Amino acid sequence: MKLNEIKDNEGATKDRIRVGRGIGSGKGKTGGRGVKGQKARSGVAISGFEGGQMPIYRRLPKRGFNNIFASDYVTVSLGRIQAAIDAGKLDAKATVDAAALKAAGVIRRAKDGVRVLSDGDLKAKLTLEVAGASKPAVEKIEKAGGSIKLLAAAAEASE
Repeated sequence: MKLNEIKDNEGATKDRIRVGRGIGSGKGKTGGRGVKGQKARSGVAISGFEGGQMPIYRRLPKRGFNNIFASDYVTVSLGRIQAAIDAGKLDAKATVDAAALKAAGVIRRAKDGVRVLSDGDLKAKLTLEVAGASKPAVEKIEKAGGSIKLLAAAAEASE
């Protein structure tokens, strides 16, 4: 095989259809856009428009607010941590923190911290350093012989 002989498989690429090139082409006159009107023109953005009727996003009342100071934690289940240990991605003897979970591929990014939830079972004896944990998760960790250090509680106490 030579570089000048390399080509795509048959049917892998389709030819571009040139629209609006005369009625005889089969794609002429309106160019596949239907008939005249706003949608036949370019630059149309009418999503959410309901033909003059009051749109649903204006009929429904506003509710709640978005707290800009709220902490956004990444949640990780105990079952997911155990699966990473079983797969050999996490070292059970070392301290498990946000950086270790990220390196193991358990979480994508740490955001404001990691919060551990109690879904699944934990067999390994772990030392965790996380921003938060649910009460059942703490009980399961301590039952397995491990310990947990909550970083968020320490940060609030120092303020």
